[in-house]
This record gives sequence, structure tokens and C-alpha cells, in this order.
Amino acid sequence: MDIAVFQKLLMSAIQKNASDIHLQVGYPPLFRINGELVEIKYHPLEMDETETIVAEILAHTYQRPKAQEISELDVSYGLEGVGRFRVNIYRQRGAFSIVFRVIPIEIKKMEDLGLPKVLEQICMLRRGLILVTGATGQGKSTTLASMVEYINNTRRDHILTIEDPIEFLFKHKMSVISQREIGCDTPSFSTALQSALREDPDVIFIGEMRNMETVEIALKAAETGHLVLSSLHTPDALRTINRLVGMYPPDKEQIVRSRIAESLMAIVSQRLLPRKGVHGRVPATEILRVTRTIQECIRDGSKTSDIPDHIEKGGDMYGMKVFDQDLMRLVKENLVDIEVAKLAATNPAELERRVMLEG
Repeated sequence: MDIAVFQKLLMSAIQKNASDIHLQVGYPPLFRINGELVEIKYHPLEMDETETIVAEILAHTYQRPKAQEISELDVSYGLEGVGRFRVNIYRQRGAFSIVFRVIPIEIKKMEDLGLPKVLEQICMLRRGLILVTGATGQGKSTTLASMVEYINNTRRDHILTIEDPIEFLFKHKMSVISQREIGCDTPSFSTALQSALREDPDVIFIGEMRNMETVEIALKAAETGHLVLSSLHTPDALRTINRLVGMYPPDKEQIVRSRIAESLMAIVSQRLLPRKGVHGRVPATEILRVTRTIQECIRDGSKTSDIPDHIEKGGDMYGMKVFDQDLMRLVKENLVDIEVAKLAATNPAELERRVMLEG
């Protein structure tokens, strides 16, 4: 595969609305479309072909490592006027494999993504920690980009992003945006976050909460009056809180529970489901907003498991909802098939019962 063919492959992925591209020696290229891997008509890739593609990617990155020294590497790659890609290069049986995540040039509005209106209220918060969570490939980066862009369009702030690598490219609108990439602009998340507090930001966007050190500095930023947005690979609000607490040693648990209770403002968890009758996917979301009751549940470990019940009861006043409530809505609006919704539900039998009762 020469470079021209490789770039045509990337363009084809964008045209077909693929979310990911997989290149692996011994197999034809694969596109992930609507959540499923689809084989592309092409011969099985050979080792020299993936090596050529890796060389092309490395030629356009600041790192410029020697190919023979790479075991795994995260970088970005762009085609001018076409799109950008988050790239993971890794070795598999001694040969290079490459996975591309397609990053659209256009940052979609939250309503165009099918996200709930309450996210606009959450974006207008002036301080605290906001987390977008979900499994890999569930649209966390896209949702966060749309939230950052909403702030960019509505507030006169300095927005600072710290990413590995930079994904969506933002332009100054009402806000001023500084985008920093790990490795290129700063050596690490921790260094960038420590420096961020001296760069006069109003909003700090951290690509991902990776470890206790990242969480610690993010909490400090939230505690000192900044709005901090980030992502976490957790499936729902309850397990997100447990994961944050679990990053700290047991003797720090009560202190960190109090800090999270004070700093955490909202958790948006999402899962992408196949849209009924047409190609595409639709998000099912769980929304937690931290009220005084939720704060008490976070502080007291014996009450943390009660959080889903409080979310379910907080819909009318605070716009909160658990996944099964949103799945019910998607089924009623004929956006998702009932069998698909049951597979994603926390309590499939109860969801089916509610659907039958409401016709």
C-alpha cells in the first residue's frame, strides 16, 4: 500500500462515517461502522505495507522516534481539508498494527449529537469538576468537544486543553483557547496541570483522568475556582465515584470522599446504541448532578450505593436520569429497538415491564 492509496483509504473511512480503521498484517483493512467491524475489499496487508504507513505517520509527528524502537505509540495524523485521526501504533507478533480513530473537522452541536438539553446548564457552571464517562468508542471525546465548543461560543473565558494527542482543533470565538499536547508542548499531564494553574485559565479540559496524580491535580484546580472537564473509562455515575475514591490509598478515603463531594459538579455517562431502522447510532445517557443529598452519599461510603435511586428521583428538578430512564425514552420515541435497549439496560426485565405497561 503506497501513501496515495493509504490516504484514499482514510478518505473512504470518513465518507463511510467509520469511527475507526484497523490495519493489521495478514488481514484486509477493517472499518468500524455503526459499532461493527466491516472488512474492506483489499488484499491482506503485508509487513512492509504497515511499516510504510508507520514511517509516513512518524514523518508528520514531533516525536520522530526510530521505528525499530516502537512497541506502542499514541500520535495524531491529519489530512489537510479532510480530517484528523488519533493513531495508536503497536506491535503484534513482531509486526506493526495501527488503529486510527476518526476525528471530524466539524465539531457538532450538542443537540445535533442527540445529547440532553441539561448539558447546556452544566456547561455554564463556573467551577468544579465535570466528568464524561463511558467505555472506549462510546463518544466521550465527541461529547466533550461539543461541550467545550458550547463554552467557546457563549463565554468570554480562557479555555486550556491538555491532550494526548490533540484531537479536535478549536478556533477562538468568544473564548480564547490554548491547546497543549503531551510530548510536544509539555512532558506530562502532571507537569501541564501544575503549570496550568499559573496560566490564568477559566476552564481546563483534561483529555483523560489516567491515575491518582491526574485526579489530584484536577481536584486542586476545581477547588481553586476553575471549571475542569475530563473523561474516565467507567460505565456509570456510581462506578465513576467508586473509581475516583479507589485511586487513593485506604487511609485517605474519607478525606478524598469529602474533596470529591465538594468539587464534583456532574457526571455524564453515555452508551451509543444502533438507531432503529436507519444507519447510525444514538446516545443513551445517565446524568448525575451533585446536590446536597448526593454530596452526603459521596461522603458516607455506606450511602454511596443509594446514588442511582437519588438520580432517578431527581429528574424533574435537576434534569438527572439513570440509563434505564433514558433507554425507556429512546424506545418510546422509536429511536431504539426494545431488544437493543434491553441489552444496554441495568435492569432489562424492569425495562421490558415498563414498556409493556406504557404500551
